[in-house]
Amino acid sequence: MKVLLFTGLGALFFAYYWADNFDPASLQGARVLLTGASAGLGEELAYHYARLGSHLVLTAHTEALLQKVVGNCRKLGAPKVFYIAADMASREVPERVVQFALDKLGGLDYLVLNHLGAAPAGTWTRSVHRTSWLMQVNFLSYVQLTSLALPSLTDSKGSLVVVSSLLGRVPTSFSSPYSAAKFALDSFFGSLQRELDVQDVNVAITMCILGLRDHASAAEGVRGVTRVKAALGPKAALAVIRGGATRVSRVFYPWRFHMLCLLRTWLPRPKAWFIRQELNATATAAA
Repeated sequence: MKVLLFTGLGALFFAYYWADNFDPASLQGARVLLTGASAGLGEELAYHYARLGSHLVLTAHTEALLQKVVGNCRKLGAPKVFYIAADMASREVPERVVQFALDKLGGLDYLVLNHLGAAPAGTWTRSVHRTSWLMQVNFLSYVQLTSLALPSLTDSKGSLVVVSSLLGRVPTSFSSPYSAAKFALDSFFGSLQRELDVQDVNVAITMCILGLRDHASAAEGVRGVTRVKAALGPKAALAVIRGGATRVSRVFYPWRFHMLCLLRTWLPRPKAWFIRQELNATATAAA
């Protein structure tokens, strides 16, 4: 009986992950505002959307890198591509970015929040200033952009795609402020989805739980600290786009991260031995 039960649960689990009703044509002509688009996962997201025929507004901190991505998107077939350089550490910037996107595209079907403020891994230095900066870039700017874009997304019955991290579901050592911002994202958007459902607002929210980003700043922040390998940008980006287009509530990439999140319920405080399997404890102690 137990064998049959576990077999059935396993079949349901794998059917859930392999079921695919993604229609690439649904993104042709879609109006997309993508943040953090100059490198890494964001750059790959931009290229996928361009191939699929979406209209794009791209934003990131570095204008020169954005210009390169915009040029590549045009070569890949994007009908319209605009960009605006923006530093999400400034509280005035999100309003400027959303208004720019609305002016250029006439509305939004997708808001894809992907920008990232990284911090070197290590024991918490008790720097309130640094923690405040991380919360502004990695959490509060997400809230601001969502608030400003939500009326247009409501009109279009659109989608919010939030790129987060496993550290927003499973806390680990040497990442306290960063993990706090990611946990805040998970709680905020989880609650917001319930509020929208109660109000019969047809805007989908897709939370994307990813591993270590394939991005220079993210990799540099944990260099010598973790043994975890970065997720491949193109594959992770396609998983994010599929999730947003099919309006699922959560995307886990790699998919085994879903199992880790489930295991956290059973093992809320893992033994130090398990933590050390992912970390170079000598390097973190010296950080």
